[in-house]
Amino acid sequence: MCFGAGGVCVLRPQIELLPTQLSYTMDFMEARFNKNRDKTPLAWHNLRACYGKCSLRQHFLLPCVLHSKRTVTFEDFNFNKHLLEGVLSMGFTTPTPVQEMAIPIILKGQDIIACAQTGTGKTGAYLLPVLDHISKTNKHQISTLILAPTRELAQQIDQQVEGLAYFTGISSIAVFGGGDGIAYEQQRRGIQNNVNIIIATPGRLIAHLTSGVLKLNHLTHLILDEADRMLDMGFMDDIMKIISYLPKQRQTLLFSATMPGRIRSLAKSVLINPAQVNIAISQPAVGIDQQVYRVHDQQKTPLLNMLLKNGSYASILIFASRKEIVKSLARELKGLHMKVSAFHSDLEQREREEILLAFKNKLLPIIVGTDALSRGIDVEGIDLVINYDVPGDPEDYVHRIGRTARAETTGTAITFVNHRDERKLKSIEQLIDKPIRLIDVPDELAGIQQVKHEHSANKRPQRRKWGNKPRSGGANRGKS
Repeated sequence: MCFGAGGVCVLRPQIELLPTQLSYTMDFMEARFNKNRDKTPLAWHNLRACYGKCSLRQHFLLPCVLHSKRTVTFEDFNFNKHLLEGVLSMGFTTPTPVQEMAIPIILKGQDIIACAQTGTGKTGAYLLPVLDHISKTNKHQISTLILAPTRELAQQIDQQVEGLAYFTGISSIAVFGGGDGIAYEQQRRGIQNNVNIIIATPGRLIAHLTSGVLKLNHLTHLILDEADRMLDMGFMDDIMKIISYLPKQRQTLLFSATMPGRIRSLAKSVLINPAQVNIAISQPAVGIDQQVYRVHDQQKTPLLNMLLKNGSYASILIFASRKEIVKSLARELKGLHMKVSAFHSDLEQREREEILLAFKNKLLPIIVGTDALSRGIDVEGIDLVINYDVPGDPEDYVHRIGRTARAETTGTAITFVNHRDERKLKSIEQLIDKPIRLIDVPDELAGIQQVKHEHSANKRPQRRKWGNKPRSGGANRGKS
């Protein structure tokens, strides 16, 4: 089992190496080769030659490097024995590409900027070396801060820390807003007890910092997870304010699903001589049956109802573009006596947690949500993902459908495409490097007439043409 492989498999893992990173990676590879010289038929000088042909300035393909019959395991990283026991007890034996490349660099103590999507195992890529460092120092103090964009992701990371560090005695706490005074007090007490790791959303963490409760004088690791998402949500100023409270001597790890200019600017301001790991464009897991229906807007909801009633799906996620659509769809499905919940930003934290817990325990079969749900849910056994609206970003499509076919299972992903979304569909197919199978709309829906709204929610109103009024006594020079 590959730790963290989730719903996305790497199509072409490309790793961009800096000279120092190449040295680190080569040292690690050579040590591993020497340790297992009798188990691999490939001579070490051939591996060196393979690297040499690729040039430091170019990308190289990971399969070229790992042209050995022996698979890398977590035992090769020489983790603390109690940490390794936790990893193996969870059934994880083989690292994913981002883990294999990032872990040796982080163990060396170098800053890193890693571009890897959700589902590639990036959480394990930074958690495992950091947990190893904490377990070997054996100090009861706050040494690691992980910043995450959403409370759901913060809780998910906290759960992974709890599982991996079960035998080490390392403690952690998730700090986020949206709760009541009791939740805030629990967080405050956890902070005062000097847990080893704090996983936090920026806003609530600042509240604890400014109150004077939280002191980060002994911090050794700062991790920015899903940094692109945090910047999209407007957390740039909050991140810089938090960093102003931290020691300058620290190791900083930045992980992002995309690498726009803003992320590179952030990296330049907070990282020191970072190594860079880029996992190339990923495609959805092979176990996902991807389908497209070409429909107009009035056919979407009837088609959705038909798919849900006629299919034998036990666990379903439906994604819409706006929370207003999410609420409307949930109401309509409830009216058809379906057990469904809407997941959106207007809910209280307690309500969001209850929905996710019920869904995870198979007590709730259907959730309707926006793209925030695609990065905040980690549930195996999801049978069906429906894109009621095509996402604006092709990478969000991968995040959405990556919720199904996790852990080597299979699943179905259906996308409704209207005439306005054809360009988005083309971008998605270019990203995943293959066409998505087109399914004909059922005959009973073919008779539904399209209603053309003059100012629809997805169409920009026409600009008024000024100066085209007819002049008195003259000809009409334009149409109003």
